[in-house]
Amino acid sequence: MSHLFSLFRGVLFYQSSHSFVVGQCGLYQAIAMFLVAYFIISMTVLSVCAISTNGALDAGGAYYMISRALGPEFGGSLGVMFFLANVCSSALYILGLVEAIVATFGLPEDGVSPAGSLQVLPAGYWWSLLYATGILLLCLLVCLVGAEIYAKASFIIFLVVMLVLATIFISFFAVRPRTILLPAAPPILNGTGPQPPTMANFTGFKLNTLLGNLDADYAVDYTTGTMMSFATVFAVMFNGCTGIMAGSNMSGDLKNPSYSIPRGTITAVIFTFIIYNLLSLMVACSCDRILLQRDYSFLRDINVWNPLVTVGVYSSTMSAAMSNLIGASRILYALARDDLFGTVLSPAKKTSGNGNPWVSVLLSWFLVQLVLFTGKLNTIASIVTIFFLLVYAAVDLACLALEWASAPNFRPTFRYFTWHTCVLGIVGCAVMMFLINSIYASASIAFMLLLLLLIHYLSPTSSWGYISQALIFHQVRKYLLMLDVRKDHVKFWRPQVLLMVSNPRSSVGLITFINDIKKSGLYVLGHVQLGDLDTLPSDPLQCRYDSWLSLVDHLNIKAFVNLTLADSVRHGVQHLLFISGLGGMRPNTLVLGFYDDCTPKDKLTDPALADATVPTQDPEDERPPYHFPALRVSIDGKEEGNGENGKVMGPQEYVAVIADAMKMMKNVALARYFHQFDRASTISSSPGKGALYVDVWPVNLLRPDSSSYVDTCSLFLLQLACVLNMVRAWRHARLRLFLCVEEGRSLRGSEGKLGQLLKELRIKANVYTVPWDQQVALHWQRQGEAGKRRPSRQSRREEEGLGKKGLFEEEEGDADYVNSFPSNATRLSDEYLSAVNRLILEQAHPPPAVRFLYLPRPPADTRRYTAYLRQLELLTKDLGPTLLIHGVTPVLTTDL
Repeated sequence: MSHLFSLFRGVLFYQSSHSFVVGQCGLYQAIAMFLVAYFIISMTVLSVCAISTNGALDAGGAYYMISRALGPEFGGSLGVMFFLANVCSSALYILGLVEAIVATFGLPEDGVSPAGSLQVLPAGYWWSLLYATGILLLCLLVCLVGAEIYAKASFIIFLVVMLVLATIFISFFAVRPRTILLPAAPPILNGTGPQPPTMANFTGFKLNTLLGNLDADYAVDYTTGTMMSFATVFAVMFNGCTGIMAGSNMSGDLKNPSYSIPRGTITAVIFTFIIYNLLSLMVACSCDRILLQRDYSFLRDINVWNPLVTVGVYSSTMSAAMSNLIGASRILYALARDDLFGTVLSPAKKTSGNGNPWVSVLLSWFLVQLVLFTGKLNTIASIVTIFFLLVYAAVDLACLALEWASAPNFRPTFRYFTWHTCVLGIVGCAVMMFLINSIYASASIAFMLLLLLLIHYLSPTSSWGYISQALIFHQVRKYLLMLDVRKDHVKFWRPQVLLMVSNPRSSVGLITFINDIKKSGLYVLGHVQLGDLDTLPSDPLQCRYDSWLSLVDHLNIKAFVNLTLADSVRHGVQHLLFISGLGGMRPNTLVLGFYDDCTPKDKLTDPALADATVPTQDPEDERPPYHFPALRVSIDGKEEGNGENGKVMGPQEYVAVIADAMKMMKNVALARYFHQFDRASTISSSPGKGALYVDVWPVNLLRPDSSSYVDTCSLFLLQLACVLNMVRAWRHARLRLFLCVEEGRSLRGSEGKLGQLLKELRIKANVYTVPWDQQVALHWQRQGEAGKRRPSRQSRREEEGLGKKGLFEEEEGDADYVNSFPSNATRLSDEYLSAVNRLILEQAHPPPAVRFLYLPRPPADTRRYTAYLRQLELLTKDLGPTLLIHGVTPVLTTDL
């Protein structure tokens, strides 16, 4: 039955308006209007047919299609506008019917009805409003009974209209030429000027009549007194073409909407297009221009039986009004059922025993009654048309998005569409919206955006699926394939970080800090769950992703989550380093928490941090915000675990993880004391420029016999510090670079060379030279005569002023010499390391927010791993938030 709802709504309305269109625009422009209108309609019909045949279609019609394809924001906002469009359109048809009734049965202006005349109804604004209210009540009664009685009434009206349409075509041939009395025209101001004619001719088919009706001749509309234009005529005409959605609006009441909507809608479009053009051609050939401009109901006067046209017009407009009213109620019911506006529309969910949403019908009736107070048909025609065009564009956009997303589940049985037809439909709707009325079009779009934002922030998350996710996936995949790692260049290097997190409850500070240092690069939160899949019934990680993703959302960081199951932490980290990322987006830097005995602190439940890290919970929801294991702290204050000293892994395995990452050519950073770091308090406590400091020590402090600061690792420290300083929240921070020098070396020379290096690298920092002769002396005392100092090749080259080499050039073997762990590592005394630690602390005035220190490679001899870790612990003791960093790849360049 959907084709019936679509069919007569346009044809019958046009019976009373086709003379208006041809009389104002002429035959050429009238046909052009139909071509444009039906081009837009046809493109949209193809989209409607595609979406309606792609699955089960529920109540709501176009709203249901848009919301399930584009999401609740677009669907809800456009659903409201489509609902209002149907409400206004129902009022428009009722006002048109009232005008027709008053024109036929209304009293003349002098209030005296001729003897034997049927003109007995009082005329005037309030009388017209009374008639419109009565007609609307009749429509309400039919809609309250239900869709079945509406369908039966519509079928009867359809038969009547087909009979009337047949008599109209017969009349053009059967009726002889005659003169027709025109309706009274509005009085001319001041009584001057030519008086409008009172008679016009029906000439029958004549060539002269056709030639006189070919071109446009816009005149004043005798019903409103306003000057007509192409835009205003198109607005009125296009409203008679909006019946394509009448069938889809009834989707919840149709037995098989996926079958009925495409066939009925396409049939209606083809049928009405043919009828419109035939009627336009016939009236242009048989009626003079005055008749077409001054009498919109002349078909009644030339029909073989005059009352038949009146019955057809009345029944058609009544049916169209009912169609819009019942369509509006179904859209409102669908909006209420989806809970997009909370409890505001909850009463509209109520239905009768046979499923009729009677509350929605009553609400729609009330709004139509309010619109009736406007009084004139053309007053609301432009607004209604723009609303319909906006909805049509959204349907095309929904189909376009589904097509571009290339989702496997989008396989409609109707295949006569492409993305080109969708784009043409969108462009056509947009152009016609602004052509009709640019102010109304702009206001409608603004209203839609306002509703979109309102729904976005107030409505609950839907389970319909978001087309944006499918489109993003499609585009990301395409661009990832274009991201060629063979074209990487140091100029465009950025940190891509894999941060290993044991338990997020104790790692909030580190997680937020690394988010700042990533510089728009890849950021992955990695976690290793110990276990063996062979001994488990299912994957234990799948249920944990929601908690991790919730953590990412509420910490407001831009990170991915990657979890793995392994028999050891070392193997798990290897897995993540191998598989994390995709294509050219893979981690190049591994960040680990430091291996020490610091007492963990749960910052996800700390009341002082709750507002910053945990969303407000529903008091009725007793579930914890995150399903991470609680921090298990033993009696001595250490976090419990399954490994050595209450940890999940021992120091040997921890250092092995560092060595593995460097073998895989990954930069490594060890983060210590970041449980003390709170980003909000750190940034807010230093509002003034220069009040926040970042300290960088670009020298390998575990190699007192080497003071190089131009190797790969040192430059990597400088790059990360600069990246942090480029972040908006850290821009007011000052970088402080500390250069350790010994007696006999030129302090100013070393400082000048480092300053020149920073200038070429475009890094703004303050350079401080720090004498460390006393600390170096402690080292050589431990070495004895066998360890008598021999200056390194790099040191000799620096003392010679870098010779002819550039700042980034190193002699062959220097990089390996500097980056490798010294062979005398076991002979670094605790006194030396403690002295260097005190040296770093002495320079902290005022104390920095974070320190960057040089991390040397682990020793090749795995038996020295424990000693290596102890040396790092002594070096960084009580330094506050500190990053020990080792870079393995060049990241800086002076090239353009």
